[in-house]
Amino acid sequence: MAKCAICNKGGLFGKQLSFSRSHVSARENKMWKSNVKSVRVKTAQGNKKMYVCTSCLRSGKVERAN
Repeated sequence: MAKCAICNKGGLFGKQLSFSRSHVSARENKMWKSNVKSVRVKTAQGNKKMYVCTSCLRSGKVERAN
């Protein structure tokens, strides 16, 4: 799974509980995926392709290259 090059956000692992009353202790593995996109970004060395999360794109931490 890709990680954000700016904030290092990646996927999270954990347990998901069932909501059924008959199986109260039933747990299964779950992965919550972050919203990471492959984007062309302006850098000091020129344009570069990297993985960036959408929250970094919206906040303006990264400038897209055209």
